[in-house]
Amino acid sequence: MSTYALDAVFRPRSLALVGASPRERSVGRTILRNLRDAGFAGPLGVVNPRHAHIEGLPTVARLADLPFAPDLVLVSTPVATVPQVIADAAAVGARAAIIVTAGLGRGPGSLLEQAETVARTHGLRLVGPNCLGVMAPHARLNASFAAGAPLAGDLALISQSGAIASGLVEWGRARGVGFSAVVSLGDAADVDGGDLLDWFAQDPKTRAILLYVESIRDARKFMSAARAAARAKPVVVVKSGRHAPGARAAATHTGALAGSDAVYDAAFRRAGLLRVMALDELFAAAETLGHLRSAPGRRLGILTNGGGLGVLAVDRLVDMGGSLAALDPATLQRLDALLPADWSRGNPVDVIGDADAARYSAALDAMLDDPGIDAILAMHVPTALSSSQETAEAVAALLERRPRTLAGKPVLGVWVGADAAATERLDGAGVPTYATEADAVRGFTYLVRHREAQRALMETPPSLPEDFEVDAAAARAVVDKALAEGRRWLDPLEVAALLDAYGIPATPVALAADPAQAEAAAQPFLAQGTPVALKILSPDIQHKSDVDGVRLNLASGHAVRDAAASILARARELRPQADIHGVTVHPMVIKPKARELIAGLADDPTFGPVVVFGRGGTAVEVIDDKALALPPLDLRLAHELIARTRVSRILKAYRDVPAADERAVALVLVKLAQLAADIPQVRELDINPLLADRDGVVAVDARVAIAAQADEAQKGPWHSRLVIRPYPGEWERMVDLAHDERMFVRPVRPEDEALFRAFFERISDEDLRLRFFSTVRHFSHEFIARLTQLDYARAIALVAIGTDTGQLLGVVHLLADANFEKGEYSILVRSDLKGYGIGWQLMRMMVEYARSVGLKTVEGQVLRENATMLRMCRQLGFAVTVDADDAMLMDVALDVSSALA
Repeated sequence: MSTYALDAVFRPRSLALVGASPRERSVGRTILRNLRDAGFAGPLGVVNPRHAHIEGLPTVARLADLPFAPDLVLVSTPVATVPQVIADAAAVGARAAIIVTAGLGRGPGSLLEQAETVARTHGLRLVGPNCLGVMAPHARLNASFAAGAPLAGDLALISQSGAIASGLVEWGRARGVGFSAVVSLGDAADVDGGDLLDWFAQDPKTRAILLYVESIRDARKFMSAARAAARAKPVVVVKSGRHAPGARAAATHTGALAGSDAVYDAAFRRAGLLRVMALDELFAAAETLGHLRSAPGRRLGILTNGGGLGVLAVDRLVDMGGSLAALDPATLQRLDALLPADWSRGNPVDVIGDADAARYSAALDAMLDDPGIDAILAMHVPTALSSSQETAEAVAALLERRPRTLAGKPVLGVWVGADAAATERLDGAGVPTYATEADAVRGFTYLVRHREAQRALMETPPSLPEDFEVDAAAARAVVDKALAEGRRWLDPLEVAALLDAYGIPATPVALAADPAQAEAAAQPFLAQGTPVALKILSPDIQHKSDVDGVRLNLASGHAVRDAAASILARARELRPQADIHGVTVHPMVIKPKARELIAGLADDPTFGPVVVFGRGGTAVEVIDDKALALPPLDLRLAHELIARTRVSRILKAYRDVPAADERAVALVLVKLAQLAADIPQVRELDINPLLADRDGVVAVDARVAIAAQADEAQKGPWHSRLVIRPYPGEWERMVDLAHDERMFVRPVRPEDEALFRAFFERISDEDLRLRFFSTVRHFSHEFIARLTQLDYARAIALVAIGTDTGQLLGVVHLLADANFEKGEYSILVRSDLKGYGIGWQLMRMMVEYARSVGLKTVEGQVLRENATMLRMCRQLGFAVTVDADDAMLMDVALDVSSALA
């Protein structure tokens, strides 16, 4: 349902409390007092059949006895009564309910299931149960039993813990940080984090979103909502349980490397969320985001009247990967004129301990003008000659005289030992203050990380090579055969076939049941002068080195026979219960300057397939140099995954070792991500080692675990276990046009930016005006990125490509609303290609797509003068009406179920 009826939760016109109590310290009485203290302006009903008045308010026995139908119902009654209260709320027309009561249970027949069934039937949204409640200061709503009310502000807090929510409210009150809303999710029977991310992403009163997460149930929904929200505003998340053990032991190296929290970290990173590790960091993020918008870059200038404090700040900045700004020569000259001769003459700018407020303020003024400084950390230590209050006043007055400069260059403050008046004055000027220099530097890094995450979300990935093709059908046949035989592991020949189907280079392999067969299998390689390697072959022995099951550099038939006999005997001695099939024979790969890597797929119970990359070899888990990413991947994401490992450093050239072909490594990761999308039965895949040098990559050893899909529901709407919808290749098709022309229609790809730039050059000013309602001629990277980098789970863009020219001919976009009921469309066709039927075909395909994903309505707005588009809409069955707010616009809407097939 997503945002459906959430206005009744955060902006109710009327509400009722069921379970109010006159008993002191009861939840019902606390909620009632909070509601009254907040000053809720609408009708407030109190339901309690045992008391005529509570807190001076008259009560009624039932919801039906109220003289109004409440938008929102608060439930704090005994657990056994909750389902009936929810039924009563639905009967009187309530649109949402907050269930504070705990203990409803879960599963079939539980009280929670009874309440959910009634609510779902009547379209009643539920917050909770077992929650603290909801606070929305701008609506003067405190529907909670929190000890205090939050200040009004522009931070939204979504918390799976009521205690955390209450603590953050108190923290904010003490520091003057306000909230647009605070929500305690509790058991999240209906309204969950994904719903609220969608709501706050569109809420004009919310500038940044804070998340406290313990676990995520619906990973697809969360990821789609989080990616959308993070593109709109900063989203900061802290997750508890970082060191909880994995849900199960992993059989492959990649499975062992992919711990639960590491997967959450990969998910947050992919969504563009800013992750912090503890509540104090969340507080620091809230302090920063509560005052500052963003930093234009990562170069920090430091101003201090205490040299030691400045050095500590620099140390912390370097520890956190920050950049210390270099002072511009003009700034140095200006500071030379302002400061004593023994000032630091560099960054940090030490104005000396005897600096008064005027000197401090003048130095800050010079730093604000420095083009090489992106943000300033201003620190002050009180001395007998330097008043904290006077310096704070001078800094605040300066910044208030320079609002435009301040907007582009944030200032953060550390006023050591200052009284409340000094920090309040800085706060009023938009300067967040911190207890220590470490906290302030950390706050600055939040601004930088958010900006860089936003930039990464908008980066155009490099195009895949034209010969990037996979044979998913051949790979699927290999897996299906093994599943039909009841096997969990592919044998080495099947693994080789799987890798070959995805174009991943691998060493040849042969199977041998005994030493004689091993010698025969090795002869073709030995005849070419290539030594061979032998490895134990058993579905019960996944880590071959555990049983001394590998022999290398065997250069003769006799050596191969002896080694095979030794391997088999040793394996039977150490693992007498194992099913041993023999050995595998491989030619030795002699690459003295190759790097040993690991690449593969792991399976996470929440997020499904995960791509793993890192340092390979037998000590892979001990070294633990790995990074994770959620598929699908493009080349940019694959290179970013590689860059997050330590082994990425030695992929570069050093001494007499040439640089490895990092693009070839990245292509392997992209192909593995594609395999995860194509064949969800592949649960774990482990290439270790993957050797990489300047000539490319080769997989030396690989293992693949498989499992049948549990049920159709697990596959999801696009028949994949991925939580991020992959490129919908099923919508690629050839389309016939007028004049014997043809076009290729496919979903847009992130790397299509160049196509769009060339396309816009062929659009007339008039057509641009009709499409964008104004003449647009500057198409920034960010503008085009929003057209090409889509979340396929909630949006589609179908592009028409000329079969002979490869140029973009036209494009239609369709964006679903958060409730996935309506979709808003837009279309643009190249101005010199009208009359070929391009727009008509794109519109028909767009409607077909809307029908396939379950949208009920497609709608849009068209300028009244755009007769061609209005005529096409009427022919396709759209209803056309004058827009209620602008007579120059026409609203067009199509009932998808009745549209032309």
